[in-house]
Amino acid sequence: MTARNQDLVREFFATLSTGDLEALRQLLHVDGSWEVMSTAVPGAGLTEGRDAVIDEFLRPVRGMFEPGDPKVHVKRTFSDGDLVSAETEAIGELSNGNHYHNRYSWVIEIKDDKVCHLREYMDTAYIMSVV
Repeated sequence: MTARNQDLVREFFATLSTGDLEALRQLLHVDGSWEVMSTAVPGAGLTEGRDAVIDEFLRPVRGMFEPGDPKVHVKRTFSDGDLVSAETEAIGELSNGNHYHNRYSWVIEIKDDKVCHLREYMDTAYIMSVV
């Protein structure tokens, strides 16, 4: 189970990197949520429900980047039961012409073989310096 959950998280980030939000929707649990653990960046706070995550959170955030960016590279994962932790890097170009390269830490809950709840931690000062 642990390896399967880590593989699902890797697949999730690989799919996110393609920009295909409809394919990503299939990997998210219908009751899922995405929480940006910040108050000062675009998309900050909690977004609840698979469709809201895709349509109200990810679509606008991805719209800040050039098409197909950013690419999310998984550096390492580890897990305990239904919880997976991941370290990632996102690299790409913003639509304002700035280069983007940030590091992230995630705590991700898996439910019914789907990504369910994501908690995202990143360098928020860096984000605000480039957007």
